[in-house]
Amino acid sequence: MNDTVVTLVGNAATGVEYRETPTGGVARFRFAVTPRRWDRRNSVWTDGSTSFYTVCAWRGLGANLTASVNVGDPLVVHGRLRVRDEAKDGQRRTFVDIDAVSIGHDLTWGTSAFRRVARANPALMERQADVSAAASAGSSAGSSTGTSALPSAANAGATGNGPGTGADAKPVHTQPWLSEQDESPAPVGAVGAPTGPL
Repeated sequence: MNDTVVTLVGNAATGVEYRETPTGGVARFRFAVTPRRWDRRNSVWTDGSTSFYTVCAWRGLGANLTASVNVGDPLVVHGRLRVRDEAKDGQRRTFVDIDAVSIGHDLTWGTSAFRRVARANPALMERQADVSAAASAGSSAGSSTGTSALPSAANAGATGNGPGTGADAKPVHTQPWLSEQDESPAPVGAVGAPTGPL
């Protein structure tokens, strides 16, 4: 764990470019960071020299970034710092990249409306695929013997033939980072603080 983790505050200098790769989608944009300092002699704020970084965001973060960020948006970027040297046209050039772990709008300068993106739980999808395969295999075997291998409606909730259909069924987790308490339905009429990670 020798990664250098940094948090930068600045503005999106370019639009977000998104493309698919064999290892997943990636979004990339240039990020401008301009420090501001208080000039005691003139009693004014002055801008320092601007530093530019290339920010890369992978998979879900990249997709959400593409749908959320425009040129000029004030952002807070948290991620791993990467410095690389490349030779181009006979000259050595240094590039500074950020592999983003988290990106958000800087609410010092405005407001932002958050919308949660529902994603299917891969473990749930695999379980449903296994149940479907077993049901199709059982139905073919049942047709040859004259019996049906499909579960009855009475025990459909107990066998997992549909999420949340049984009396004791737990909520289906569409977001693996939430606990069962976070996705449990609130009592009718109850008003309280939202649960889940902030």
